[in-house]
Amino acid sequence: MKVAVLGAGSWGTAFAKILGDAGNDVMLWARRPEIVDAIRRTGRNPEYLEDMYVGARITPTASAYEAIDGAEIVVLAVPSQTLRPNLADWAATVHPDATLVSLMKGIELGTTQRMSQVITEAAGVSPDRVAVVSGPNLAPEIALEQPAATVVACTDIDRATTVQRATTTPYFRPYTNDDVIGCELGGAVKNAIALAFGIAHAMGLGDNTKAMLVTRGLAETARLGVALGADPLTFSGLAGMGDLIGTCSSPLSRNRTFGEHLGRGKTLEQAQAATRYTAEGVKSCLAIRDLAHSHGVEMPITEQVERVCHEGVNPRVALSTLMSRSTKPE
Repeated sequence: MKVAVLGAGSWGTAFAKILGDAGNDVMLWARRPEIVDAIRRTGRNPEYLEDMYVGARITPTASAYEAIDGAEIVVLAVPSQTLRPNLADWAATVHPDATLVSLMKGIELGTTQRMSQVITEAAGVSPDRVAVVSGPNLAPEIALEQPAATVVACTDIDRATTVQRATTTPYFRPYTNDDVIGCELGGAVKNAIALAFGIAHAMGLGDNTKAMLVTRGLAETARLGVALGADPLTFSGLAGMGDLIGTCSSPLSRNRTFGEHLGRGKTLEQAQAATRYTAEGVKSCLAIRDLAHSHGVEMPITEQVERVCHEGVNPRVALSTLMSRSTKPE
């Protein structure tokens, strides 16, 4: 198949490698021409995963329109808050029957829309043409071809199966699912929980605290998901618990690492300066909080993460607030 991957960050580059290793012809769009030139010359992305050879089936380009033209699958791997303006420019080039695949794990600020909803609206396509990929997929490990699995969710199972076939390799195992809402929320909310986990780790707190954050974080994710129509079983799978464990436990996780900076007493601006890459949870926690409020769902961990990130609340005060909430049945 001809596939376009729009976005040459860590996950976009690793996903392009997966697609190439699965036998597809892939055009990888990078915003910066110097990245395109480097990949052409060396077969490697010097900015992200610089030790990974992307593969002979990957063609880099600085033109998103060239990448999209004729592509049967269009993979979107840009920062979530930039998706709408980018897609508004690209939409007219997308083939009328192409499947659009979201790798993004965020909620749009202002609209509180999931990424599949943004794609549907900005590209003017029906929801059954949009698939999302979500799971415990840390790009540096995939670059080393360490075994990993993911979920491809789409309301059109035939399209999900097409993407599944296009991404199956000896080291990458995709499963299909029709619960787009659950898979997207699992991927978005886990970033906020990973920030909390990183904060706790940097504060020197132990495994009891970390297990509490993971377990209760999953509970509030599922509460929001069910309120929005997701299947609660999705949160027990790769796109729920799997992704949450991977993102919280790994030092490779951007959100956990960002949280560690906050837990050491750095401000949001100082943590951002110390972190090279985008931590989606920092912005998404605002939108997730608003989404939860609009549906009457309690998300205490996410709310405290938002307060630490954007209101300057001391992490110890946020923890004390969590622990002093009124007791209730689990």
